[in-house]
Amino acid sequence: MIKRIAAVAALIPAMLGTTSGIAAAQSAPRASAAVVTLTYDASRAGQWAGAITQGVQNWNAAVHNVHLQPAASPGAADYVYVATSGWPQTTLGPFFPGGSKGQVQLGQQAVAEGYDKTRIMAHETGHILGLPDHYSGPCSELMSGHGPGTSCTNAKPNATEAAQVDRNYAGRTSAVRPDRRQIVIDIWAGPVLAGSRD
Repeated sequence: MIKRIAAVAALIPAMLGTTSGIAAAQSAPRASAAVVTLTYDASRAGQWAGAITQGVQNWNAAVHNVHLQPAASPGAADYVYVATSGWPQTTLGPFFPGGSKGQVQLGQQAVAEGYDKTRIMAHETGHILGLPDHYSGPCSELMSGHGPGTSCTNAKPNATEAAQVDRNYAGRTSAVRPDRRQIVIDIWAGPVLAGSRD
């Protein structure tokens, strides 16, 4: 009898045309009403304006529970993009309106190394939305950052990354916001040493 129950339980996902592992990895809570709107200030981003526009469009197209848009005034922004001469770095989120402010430093050194501006910007925005680095991932994974090398120009989050961001904002409250903010410094150059983290 137990074997029959186990066999039937194993067949249910097949009959429904799904598998539990894939569904769990890619399903994301969809916004039913209110979506968290995060505002940003790009007034100090200089030559990164085009990359910011495209990267924001990529994120807005991929996620359902959070929407990124320019702030009505710089002081009202939930986070800010700033062009710098160093390496890209970001305050790790997720951020929520009315909470602490985040900052994305778009570092020119990564561009000088040959990395794509839009990929850099979208990757750093992923940190604002609460995603960590995963340098060993493939080019199709936005949070693999510099791992795949300079030939990788993918600036779109994959389904798993988008699903995680949607989970980060599914509650639509700042209750999941960490107490202390971590600064993630992405050094987009050279091989990543085993066990190193930014």
